[in-house]
Amino acid sequence: MTIDTDTRILIVGFGNMGRALVRGWLDAGIKPATISVADQQEQARTEAASWGLRIVDDTANEQDAGVDVLVLAVKPQQVDAALSGFEQLIADNGVIVSIAAGRTIESLQQHTPDTRAIVRSMPNLPAAIACGTTVLYANDVVSDDQRKLCAGLLSAVGAVFWIDHETMFDAVTAISGSGPAYVFLLTECLTAAGVRQGLPERLAAALARHTVAGAGAYALDSQTSVSVLREQVTSPGGTTAAALSIFMEDDALEQLVDEAVAAAAARSAELSRE
Repeated sequence: MTIDTDTRILIVGFGNMGRALVRGWLDAGIKPATISVADQQEQARTEAASWGLRIVDDTANEQDAGVDVLVLAVKPQQVDAALSGFEQLIADNGVIVSIAAGRTIESLQQHTPDTRAIVRSMPNLPAAIACGTTVLYANDVVSDDQRKLCAGLLSAVGAVFWIDHETMFDAVTAISGSGPAYVFLLTECLTAAGVRQGLPERLAAALARHTVAGAGAYALDSQTSVSVLREQVTSPGGTTAAALSIFMEDDALEQLVDEAVAAAAARSAELSRE
């Protein structure tokens, strides 16, 4: 991540994702003095102050103004209040980065000047350990330099990808946003199956977790397609082939995943309209 260490950042919301982002920025060398935090919870403000961050409250004054990036790390229903309270602190050439799920660029623009650069983003849960996947979408006002800045900030917690159409966020939500839960469910099922095959539960759980984590890391590190990787680990007539014949009969697993992802995408679209 290459970011000017003098970049002034105001992050509204110091919950799990807010703390993950700030931790990533600090680890990347951004100075604590350039990061300000606003949060309604006293405990969150106290923790932020212990990190050496500046605390901004409802009585924000001129010395709080001129921030280069306003990061909205609050719940979707808190975004309007956050923008109303802190939009005036952004520099004229500043940018808003929202990680509030379901809040469209159009809904954010209702509280900002038409000339305001806005980036909508969606990081997922593994961002908490800097292994996240974040997808970004920018409005037409965002400059190339601002795109680089925002990508740099979000890369502090994992991989970053841009999309060209905001409507793709529903599919993004269904894949990377909700995806960790699918992997957790698979891990649960592997654990339960191991127990039914006679393994102690603790051992079955450990084997499932490490196998899922290792396979994911291997796939990410490899330049080979996952379908080829699957074929490489499947010996004809072997144990893996026996298991895969159940998963792949009549494309059963693929169809189930298709239905699940479609349901998640449809619900994402509904939520963005509510």
